Amino acid sequence: MKSSYLNWIQRHYSKIIHSIAFYPAIIAVGFLVLSYVLLAIDFSPFGKSIKAQWDFISLKDASTARTIAATIAAGILSLTVFSFSMVMILLNQAASNMSNRVLDSMIGNRFQQWVLGFYIGTIVYALFLLSTIRDIDSGVHVPALSVYLLIFLTVVDIFLFIYFLHYITQSVKYDTIIERIHRQTKNSLEKLCPLREQVESVSFTAPHVQEVTLQASSTLQAVNEKGLLRFCQHNQCQIRFHHPTGTFLLAGTPFLTVYAQQPLSKEFLQEVQRLVLFYRGEPVAQNAYYGFKQLREVALKALSPGINDPGTAVLSLQALADLFAFRMEHFPREQEKDQQGAVRVLKKETTFAELFTDTLYPIWDYGKEDRTLRQALHHLLLLLKAKAHPPAQQQCIEHLLQTVKNQERQKDAL
Repeated sequence: MKSSYLNWIQRHYSKIIHSIAFYPAIIAVGFLVLSYVLLAIDFSPFGKSIKAQWDFISLKDASTARTIAATIAAGILSLTVFSFSMVMILLNQAASNMSNRVLDSMIGNRFQQWVLGFYIGTIVYALFLLSTIRDIDSGVHVPALSVYLLIFLTVVDIFLFIYFLHYITQSVKYDTIIERIHRQTKNSLEKLCPLREQVESVSFTAPHVQEVTLQASSTLQAVNEKGLLRFCQHNQCQIRFHHPTGTFLLAGTPFLTVYAQQPLSKEFLQEVQRLVLFYRGEPVAQNAYYGFKQLREVALKALSPGINDPGTAVLSLQALADLFAFRMEHFPREQEKDQQGAVRVLKKETTFAELFTDTLYPIWDYGKEDRTLRQALHHLLLLLKAKAHPPAQQQCIEHLLQTVKNQERQKDAL
């Protein structure tokens, strides 16, 4: 039962924290707490003494304080709606001109979430403050400190809005979006490929071998590695996965094999399945190869007749070349060992050749008639070839490089 809850949290964690409403909701709660604390200070002896000493921060009229709070709440609400509209326009433009898969990286942008959260927090603060203002003869009981803080927050909101306009105009640029995807993919790739040298493969043997099949069609997204290691060590078994993460599988497809010393029960196999996460979606933070896919689709969309923007395709190729250069020198950890150093889990990872073929060949097939793309791809392949070490890397790079050269010779001959 505990592992089921942990799997549910891990499955929905990425969706929650990358939601456009996650940080605004947290910031709004923070502003609500701030309003409560400041009101407590406002009506405390300390707050009353401050207002008694400094007349310029004391409000004698409750209706004035109420008018200020109501006006600010309405104004910031309009500002928030306008800002949200700008974000939606940006997302729609990016989905139309680049790819709808880039929306996740744009929605998860932290700065725009903090700005929208500050707007919403100011509104929450103003509404809560508005509900506490009373018509009392003594001005000491009017929350003057809270009202002046609200005015200060409004000034900050105005300056944030001015910068937000500048930020939105910069975010709509294709190079900015491509760089954001590249950065997220690079960070995820560093976690996925920590090894400087490729480890030799191993094989498992055991008296009892059982394949585990998928119950419903879905995508293999992640593995609870720590939980799976503890499970294998406790039950003295080994597990070998058949497919790399990010692979879509149909119901009834075997996705792993268990090697055990004892006969495998139904409850045993169900526990194994609970430690493997299946769901739809393409979170780059969990799987770096989704970032390669997004950059590939951005290039393909830019080369389409409706967009016809080879410059954006070249920017995507440059980002992909940097990622491939990192991948050539780093390798994923395919073996998970227990505390005694015994290999318990053997994962299947996407090879460099498979990633190279699946990513660059579709771009070449779609844009080989464009001279700009041919020249850029030729240059980048020469740079990658100089860094390639294993024969498999050199072969796949050399094959595409010769294809590009042959295409250039044919075009020059015409």
